[in-house]
Amino acid sequence: MAEGGQSCEVVPAAPAAGESEGCEAAAAARTPSSAPELRGGGKERPAEDSRWPAPILSLAKKASENLAAGYGSALKSAALVGLVSKPLSNDSPANPTKFHMMEERSNLMNMMKLSVKVLIQSALSLGRTLDSDFPPLQQFFVVMEHCLKHGLKAKKSFIGQNKSFFGPLEMVEKLCPEASDLATSVRNLPELKTPIGRGRAWLYLAVMQKKLADYLKVLLDHKNLLSEFYEPDALMMEEEGAVIIGLLVGLNVIDANLCLKGEDLDTQVAVIDFSLYLKDTQNSDNSKEDGGITAVLDQKHYVEELNRHLSCTVGDLQTKIECLEKTNSKLQEELAAATDRIRALQEEQQELKQENELIRERSEKHVEVTKQDTKVELETYKQSRQGLDEMYSDVWKQLKEEKRIRTELEKELELQIGMKTEMEIAMKLLEKDTHEKQDTLVALRQQLEEVKAINLQMFNKSQNAEGSLQQKSEAISSFEGKTDQMMSSVKQMEGRLQHAEKARQVAEEKNVKLKQELGGKIVTLKQQLIQLDNKCLTLERELKSEKEQRQTLQHQLHQEKDTTALLKTELQQVEGLKRELRKLQEEKQQLEKVCEEQEQALQEMGLHLSQSKLKMEDIKEVNKALKGHTWLKDDEATHCKQCEKEFSISRRKHHCRNCGDIFCNTCSSNELALPSYPKPVRVCDTCHTLLLQRCSSSS
Repeated sequence: MAEGGQSCEVVPAAPAAGESEGCEAAAAARTPSSAPELRGGGKERPAEDSRWPAPILSLAKKASENLAAGYGSALKSAALVGLVSKPLSNDSPANPTKFHMMEERSNLMNMMKLSVKVLIQSALSLGRTLDSDFPPLQQFFVVMEHCLKHGLKAKKSFIGQNKSFFGPLEMVEKLCPEASDLATSVRNLPELKTPIGRGRAWLYLAVMQKKLADYLKVLLDHKNLLSEFYEPDALMMEEEGAVIIGLLVGLNVIDANLCLKGEDLDTQVAVIDFSLYLKDTQNSDNSKEDGGITAVLDQKHYVEELNRHLSCTVGDLQTKIECLEKTNSKLQEELAAATDRIRALQEEQQELKQENELIRERSEKHVEVTKQDTKVELETYKQSRQGLDEMYSDVWKQLKEEKRIRTELEKELELQIGMKTEMEIAMKLLEKDTHEKQDTLVALRQQLEEVKAINLQMFNKSQNAEGSLQQKSEAISSFEGKTDQMMSSVKQMEGRLQHAEKARQVAEEKNVKLKQELGGKIVTLKQQLIQLDNKCLTLERELKSEKEQRQTLQHQLHQEKDTTALLKTELQQVEGLKRELRKLQEEKQQLEKVCEEQEQALQEMGLHLSQSKLKMEDIKEVNKALKGHTWLKDDEATHCKQCEKEFSISRRKHHCRNCGDIFCNTCSSNELALPSYPKPVRVCDTCHTLLLQRCSSSS
């Protein structure tokens, strides 16, 4: 079976690989012969295996065997159903390009299976996170790139045809929001200038995130979008793509730490190295011997690791003890210096107390004298201020009354002046009426003279023409009536003139009387105004004198304020001295506290030293006890060592990290912190009780 598996692993690159070889490879993967191969891998790198404990290595190996068996069964079932391509017979009328595509798919499928299997086995045997320089990981990325490039459609551009598998990988960002950070980080890398380099960086980051299978599964679920990038017979469009995603799930076991800075991903040549997949034929014959050697090596590595951890802890404790001794000596020196400083500060404090008492006595005496002086000056100032306020209020009241009288007199003057102006306007109107009436009288007199002249002419004409008199007697009579009317109107006008002259004379008499009365009142008012002006002058003089007195009092007040300010500054100085005293007292208390804390720290350091010595002795005893313990292998134990119940799927095996024996979950459910482990680990019941007894005795 081992030889069949070996031949299968070499053939997939050839185009004649068929169904029987794939089934033989799957059967070879399922057989336990893969365990010696793993052991052989561990034998070649014993230094690297020592970095991981033996139980984790055994679990990882079992996981790789289970994965290989699962992949083989999946491939076998796929071949039975018809997922894996079979070579076409010569009679089939299929297209030769289709046959070529099927062969390529089957070869890539087998290569992917081999690369994943070798990567998982080598990673588990290596027992650490993988770097980008790890050859199986590099070959896996090359095979993955070939799988993604299979059946890609060429995109035409100005430069020429371009085939890049980064196009379908970019679609993952739209379909899966979790991949947005991955795509943005790939785009932001400044070293990458081609889509091939970006696609390789995307694969590196997806493997580090352990989500490569999830992202590709999302792509396969949307084949309508993939049809834009791939041909219908491409690997990603057929059922082989789903099988490859099933194989990629196993890569979640691997931890990879790949650095993208400094790597030239754009110009790397993707060539598959088949030398990694060739196996030594002697490994199948010497598998049993290797099993025993690997078990012994595992136990040896486990004991060496325990010894290394214990030696590290011992070295750390010794360095801690030295550091504690140094700190103890430093603290003693600081204590001596602090005690000397405390004594000096106490002496300074006593001197300052004496000076402070003298300053306080002087300041208190000075303050008492200044307080008495200020009290007497304040009383005199208050008395003088009360008298001045009363005088000022009386003068202010008199001023208000005189102002009120003056405003009333001014109002009366304004009224009399208004009456005078009205009388003058009335006189002017009367004069205008008389002038108009005189003009009308002059016009009437002229008319009378004209009438008289006409009468004379008419009389002359009557004498000259007596004949015409008779004819014109009626006209004369009419003219006489008109003249009579004119005379009556003249008489009426003369009567009106006489009345107007009388009214004018009466108005002139009244005007003369008003002028006399107003002249007398104006004289009296002028005299009163002069008296008021004199009073205002006297009041202004008194106000000036009061202002001068007030200014002198204010000057005295300013002087008193200056004296009070000086006193306040002295008081503030006294308070500052008090504060300094308080600060000195607080410093003294703090120094006393520091002394007490240092004494307590010294005591604690002594306790720690004693405890560290006890721990050293315990560690030595544990080291002696652990040198006798051996790490049991999973295959050797079939029953629990304590309850002797048989192990099954529900009752699983658990190693005690103290004694190395295998127990069930109930008998090893306790956890304790051991010197060789940084965190609390699983311990059996007997070791738990023993360790607790040791801890209680040491405490």
